Amino acid sequence: MNDVFRQFARIAADAVGSPAAFLLGVAVTLIWAGTGSFFHYSDSWQLVINSGTSVATFLIVFLIQNTQNRDAKVMQLKLDELIRAVKPARTELVQMESLTDAQLEELRREFQSCRDEASNNLKRLEESRSRRLRSAASTEIENHSGTQQGDLIQ
Repeated sequence: MNDVFRQFARIAADAVGSPAAFLLGVAVTLIWAGTGSFFHYSDSWQLVINSGTSVATFLIVFLIQNTQNRDAKVMQLKLDELIRAVKPARTELVQMESLTDAQLEELRREFQSCRDEASNNLKRLEESRSRRLRSAASTEIENHSGTQQGDLIQ
């Protein structure tokens, strides 16, 4: 049963997210709007679109949620495998879903500190590279102007 629903949910989610489904929705809305004068814009006429969209939205939410839950599980498994495969990685992070909010915040601060350090290192590298390029350029200018002065002396 679960496998059949999973397959149905995937197919349905792909279908309702397609350009064809969007165009079908636009067409239904235009047809409904076009029939308004025929039905004298009655309460029943309005009830048709309201009921139809409510039921469709209600059902589609469950299909999309099932698909997103499955995608999140798959992504988590892929990340777990990457963490497991990288030797210096902390494999205890594979179970992060069971941590408390306070523990997750502590990890977030730790990773932010690592990002800040990496950013500072990158800035230092860029500054060092910039100084080397300026130094090389000024040396090139000095060599070039020295050659021209030597040519004038002769």
